[in-house]
Amino acid sequence: MSKDASGSGENRRQRLAALREAALHRPVARHLSDGFNGRWTRRQWMQASLVATVGMLVAAIVPGFDAQIAQPVSVQRQSMALTLPPLPLARQQGLPGDSWQVVYVERGQTLASIFEELDIPAATLQAILDHPGTRPALTRLKPGTEIAFDLPVDGGLRAIRFDRDESHRVELSLQGERIVEKVIERPVEMRKVVLSGEIGSGSLYASARKAGLSPSMIQALTDEIFKYDIDFDKDLQRGDRFSVVVDEKWREGEKIGSGPILAATFTTGERMYTAFRYERNGKAEYFTADGRPLKKSFIRMPIPYARLTSGFGSRRHPVLGVLRMHKGVDYGAATGTPIMAAGDARVKFVGWKGGYGRTVILDHGRGYTTLYGHMSRFGNVKAGQRVAQGTVIGYVGSSGLATGPHLHYEFQINGVHRNPLSVTMPPPEPLRGAELAAFRLQTAPALARIQQVENIIYAGTQPPPRKPRRGKA
Repeated sequence: MSKDASGSGENRRQRLAALREAALHRPVARHLSDGFNGRWTRRQWMQASLVATVGMLVAAIVPGFDAQIAQPVSVQRQSMALTLPPLPLARQQGLPGDSWQVVYVERGQTLASIFEELDIPAATLQAILDHPGTRPALTRLKPGTEIAFDLPVDGGLRAIRFDRDESHRVELSLQGERIVEKVIERPVEMRKVVLSGEIGSGSLYASARKAGLSPSMIQALTDEIFKYDIDFDKDLQRGDRFSVVVDEKWREGEKIGSGPILAATFTTGERMYTAFRYERNGKAEYFTADGRPLKKSFIRMPIPYARLTSGFGSRRHPVLGVLRMHKGVDYGAATGTPIMAAGDARVKFVGWKGGYGRTVILDHGRGYTTLYGHMSRFGNVKAGQRVAQGTVIGYVGSSGLATGPHLHYEFQINGVHRNPLSVTMPPPEPLRGAELAAFRLQTAPALARIQQVENIIYAGTQPPPRKPRRGKA
């Protein structure tokens, strides 16, 4: 080997040794680890946690993928036979007594539609309706009416059962072309009861319903019995009390209805109003405890939803243009608005009467008459007919000398025109003599029963003090 070659090899070894020495003493970046010193840094803990989490996810997911890829395992299925209850013998043999289907009539349903739903032929329906006494009960069906059909397994109608009235149930058996009728008597028991309640935080209607009064009873209290004495929109307050005596109808342990209110009391504040039902001259009315009718002789305004357009007295006629006496009052209302009889009366005149146009005149007796003019048409009334207070005798119009649709209403006493808005109305005729004695004998037990019930219910309680009302003395 030459001297130059050996020198170059020596130089190469020296350079490599110098590079190693420089690498060993080069400074290391701070973010690299200087080696484990016995304690992990925060970054090392975070890195270890991340690696552990990824490892657990891989361990959980990979077996699932493996299960999906693997062949599905067949699952064995087993069937179990369940024993059903046996069909009743009567139904198997088609015997009566175990195949009745009860139908409750819904609103709008007819007997024909019920037969059609049950797949009963129309000829069978016609045969039943042709049976004597059947058609009236089955052609005027009310919602809730119960009708039962004896339909065996083969589907042929064997019998039908329905109520002819409250106390008689009829069963019609179809035997070939014959219909055999069986009437079952269902006795109805009348129970005289007292229903009492107190107005709480809710309305009168809610309190009355809670006490057991039906909607028709509540309407009778507010719109018939006490409407002349109590303003049910303004006068009622919490703590007011009411009681009614009614006859309830019971049949086979079930209440099926109630009769009219026989007696009633309504206590507002410290005043108690009473009402007792009594028939006078064949007509039922309500009277106070001393025999005075609750219904007033006359209605102040014989037309609903109207406005006063012209008063009583001298004025210039809107059509003739002359100054003349206006002998009544005018109520403006739409054409066709019903006009009511102001009181019980006999119809004296129905027809056309000059400038009044279509007119009805009523004679109320004791010298009192009323006139209703400018009608568009008459009600179902004729001269000589008796009409009750509130009966519709005609409808608003503009017949005769009228500039627009309105009612012209006149009130006369012994032929003298009086202002209907200010005249003192005559009091109704009270009961007298033997009639008054019979009334008291009939109503005394009802009042005593109400007082007994109220003493039990409200013992030791006092109604809350009444709040003063503005505008009242």
